[in-house]
Amino acid sequence: MKKFEVMTVTDAAQKRLGEILAANPQAKGIRVGVKNGGCAGMEYTIELAKDEKAGEDRVDTAAGTVFVAPSAVLFLLGTQMDFTATKLKTGFVFNNPNQHSACGCGESVELKPAQMTPEMLRARNGPGAAKAN
Repeated sequence: MKKFEVMTVTDAAQKRLGEILAANPQAKGIRVGVKNGGCAGMEYTIELAKDEKAGEDRVDTAAGTVFVAPSAVLFLLGTQMDFTATKLKTGFVFNNPNQHSACGCGESVELKPAQMTPEMLRARNGPGAAKAN
């Protein structure tokens, strides 16, 4: 059975992750989450992760680890984390199927939590995991 991962990380995002971790050797990875804020309702958060927190999901890549805050899992389920550099903006970009709209400046988004299927729960928790209601 394929390992369950909340989100995927593109090659471009992995490259940037590797650069960040090389510049911050004390970090074990980066932590991705969401918080209430902005005109659309929610904002993505990214911070250096100096340790792993209980209940976090993790996405292990060749460049390093992306930890997903427990409160963000249902909002980030199925998301692709990318990295882009343009003339006006450089940063991580989230291609999120749970995003329903964004504000005009692109700094905040409206997210709806995803539904975890019983198959996803089993893949996440192992074959003996309880079935979803």
